[in-house]
Amino acid sequence: MPRIERLRPGHAPALLAFERENRAYFAASIPDRGDAFFTRFDSVLRERLDEQEAGLAHFHLVVDDDGAVLARLNLVDVADGSADLGYRVAERAAGRGLATSAVREVCGLAAGHYGLRTLRAAATVGNTASRKVLDRTGFTVTGRTELNGLPALTYARELPGPGVPPAGSGDGQESGSATGLIGDW
Repeated sequence: MPRIERLRPGHAPALLAFERENRAYFAASIPDRGDAFFTRFDSVLRERLDEQEAGLAHFHLVVDDDGAVLARLNLVDVADGSADLGYRVAERAAGRGLATSAVREVCGLAAGHYGLRTLRAAATVGNTASRKVLDRTGFTVTGRTELNGLPALTYARELPGPGVPPAGSGDGQESGSATGLIGDW
């Protein structure tokens, strides 16, 4: 049963395997991280964990029963009760509703554990799957922008206060891949 875990040092081997195994898949919809990301992976991970420790970001992994990473969900640029949401889903896990359920859960964590009140995101116009996930999880379009030279939409979601059920809790399933929102590292 997939579960969300807060990023910790022990995730390094599984996270690196996830990034390597899905590199070409991710690069089909967003710019490739480049070889330097993989050769510097340990120091990049330490930097992200330092950001998390300082409260500037919150990184999460969706792992299966064997500890393999199925997805990553990041809340970055945390300030003044808001953050940017980004996520990537492994090719083998895409199209089965994982992104939708994981984004819902991270929205709950953002409000309940991190005290956030607003999340922002962006997706290229051509990334239909990511846009559907955002729509299903209570995000609304707030404007237009460019991501890596491509037309994109910006989104926001106001998070509920304590004791208020989250918006976007329907049971719709996503289709296609869900990669490349802002906040990826």
